[in-house]
Amino acid sequence: MSVHVRPDDVGAPRAQVGPNPQHLLTTLLGEYLDSSDADLPSAAVVAILREFGISESSARAALSRLTKRGLIAVRGTGQPPVYHLTPQAIARHRSRMDHFLSFGARPPRWTGDWVTVSFSIPQSGQAPRHAVRKALGSLGFARLYDSVWIRPGSDSGPVTKALHDILDDVDGGRWSVMHTRFDEEAGPHGPAAAYDLAGLASAYEAFIAQYSDLRVALRNGEIDVTRALVARTSVMDSWRKFPDIDPNLPEHLLPAPWPRQAARDLLLEIHSALGSFAETRLIQIATPYWPDAASWITHFHASDDSVAVPAHGHG
Repeated sequence: MSVHVRPDDVGAPRAQVGPNPQHLLTTLLGEYLDSSDADLPSAAVVAILREFGISESSARAALSRLTKRGLIAVRGTGQPPVYHLTPQAIARHRSRMDHFLSFGARPPRWTGDWVTVSFSIPQSGQAPRHAVRKALGSLGFARLYDSVWIRPGSDSGPVTKALHDILDDVDGGRWSVMHTRFDEEAGPHGPAAAYDLAGLASAYEAFIAQYSDLRVALRNGEIDVTRALVARTSVMDSWRKFPDIDPNLPEHLLPAPWPRQAARDLLLEIHSALGSFAETRLIQIATPYWPDAASWITHFHASDDSVAVPAHGHG
């Protein structure tokens, strides 16, 4: 069974598993290493990425780029180089894994509060208008009307700062940040109209369709260690966009039936069941180049309270 890996728009760099070695390496390091003390030989990285069809030159280029971004660092001055994850990268990976695996575990606490942004920019201000829209999108806002954007919740600090940074020096630029409630929240003129919920539901349904056969194969015992690493990486990489594109609206604003729970159940079953297999495969690949790989390679899983934790400690 072939496992296609879809594009992901989470994190930097934005890319998809397979064709983009830098993104793939970031995903693998985030899933399977959880200590900045681990020495990671470059030859082991080359071997790991080869499992995904990545050439040696591309693997080494990915290592160079992640070093420049500060996610990994070179240990010592020996040749060939030995790398390690930075403490900052470890903290970020833990936070992101928790974000990915806990998303959708429980309904949001709903107060009815929304942050609303309205802005006006002169017709000549195409660049600042684009910058404002990009900033609003990155902060989870959706466009309700032409220059009226909303997001659920009450935290307005980040958007206020972003608008100051972009528009304070723009002649004729005006903006307001407001805390609002909707009189007809669940009606056709309410906030749900700002979101492409039909498109989001279709994305969840496509995820379910894409990986249902993998779940069947898993339940039938047809996924062995050699296939587990690529399969598990694929399903996580396809899922990880959802926590950032799904606004996590309360149930009364969502069309029924809403497919997120079915998609999440599918993710967790595959991700949990293949964790040990994928870890074993990674150790098999890395050990010829990294003799103590088994002491450092681990895997994340969703615990009973839906918080992502390392599966075991390090030796």
